[in-house]
Amino acid sequence: MVNFTNLTAKAAILLGGLVLVASPAQAQREKIDNDMRLCRAGSAKPAVLVEVVGFKNSAGRIRVQSYRATKQSWLKKGQWINRIDIPVAVSGNKMLFCVPVPAVGDYGIAVRHDLDGNGKSGWSDGGGFSGNPDISLTNLKPSVRKTRIAVGKGIKRIRVVLNYRQGLSIEPLKTT
Repeated sequence: MVNFTNLTAKAAILLGGLVLVASPAQAQREKIDNDMRLCRAGSAKPAVLVEVVGFKNSAGRIRVQSYRATKQSWLKKGQWINRIDIPVAVSGNKMLFCVPVPAVGDYGIAVRHDLDGNGKSGWSDGGGFSGNPDISLTNLKPSVRKTRIAVGKGIKRIRVVLNYRQGLSIEPLKTT
């Protein structure tokens, strides 16, 4: 004879464990502030200090998102880990962002300069990625292989150069 009470208790424990396993991944998808204190020297928690350069102008909003560096997650809708989305406040044609990551590992960073601030991607908007891969009108999403960065304990520093559509190409703005 099957003891359903005992079986039900075991199923509840198993399902409870599954919920606990699934929750951290969902909880990591957060809109966060650009808290530069998290990127102080000597920080024990892993984070990426992102220097974004090459702004077309100081209009609109800038969005910085972190992703796990896997084919299943990279640039997939809803798969980002942390997102910073703030008005552009350029200082010397650059902005700094501190993006915490949940653990040591491989990640990718995507940046978008939303020039008109409407929250939608448009032809005049700019963007860039960790690793600064070449992008084109026919290849707007570089592979995870070209954008992967290894984040260890502490702070990983990277520079992302923004690209904008210029005629039939997408590239960094020419500096004089």
